[in-house]
Amino acid sequence: MKKINYVLACYSIIIGLGCSTQHLQDNNINEDFNESESLQTTFRILALGDSYTIGQSVCESCKFPEQLKDSLVRKFEANYQFELKIIATTGWTTTNLIRAIETENITNEYDLVTLLIGVNNQYQNKSFSIYESEFPELVNTAIAKGKSDKNNCMVISIPDYAYTPFGNGNESISSDIDSYNNFAENYCETNGITYINITPITRLGLEQPGLVASDGLHPSKLAYSKFVELMLPYAINKLKD
Repeated sequence: MKKINYVLACYSIIIGLGCSTQHLQDNNINEDFNESESLQTTFRILALGDSYTIGQSVCESCKFPEQLKDSLVRKFEANYQFELKIIATTGWTTTNLIRAIETENITNEYDLVTLLIGVNNQYQNKSFSIYESEFPELVNTAIAKGKSDKNNCMVISIPDYAYTPFGNGNESISSDIDSYNNFAENYCETNGITYINITPITRLGLEQPGLVASDGLHPSKLAYSKFVELMLPYAINKLKD
């Protein structure tokens, strides 16, 4: 009789444990379900810059921010959406961009922010000290607009327009662009900010005319697609973090 009672008792414990285990499994499934329900499905992208960001002399969908957005759409599942805002105008210096951002009064809730600026400081012969003070300010603004998370920010190097029909291989232009890019790269490296060097692509412009837009100065759709090839892995990782 004691043996039977012992067996029954063990059986009851096993059944009880089985029920408890099933209950825990159900809770885990519910938690996973709730987590999946709360996953972000809309990502907001902000692109800050000048003619290289607005896509001077290329079609609306050809500029690199649009190509980046389209590439992200293809990489993510269909239920994800991407919104893009561009603050950029041909001819803008760092000073112009700072003022434009202040005027726009935009939100600080962007998931990804790109910054490409400085060529017009060089072209308009602005003092390099202006870039030295205003570039860090713009980077900090980009970080602030990206939810105050520097991981949401990507700085893009300045293209070298010396390697276009307009620049005609002018070495002094390349030297100036190097100075601007070196400063930006060192700043980003020191502060742990993603820096993407697209300049070598643009230095093929005289050898490969297809990389230059019809105006003989700005990058073409093809060139921008190559920019995006470099940017895309970083963008994906940032949005998935």
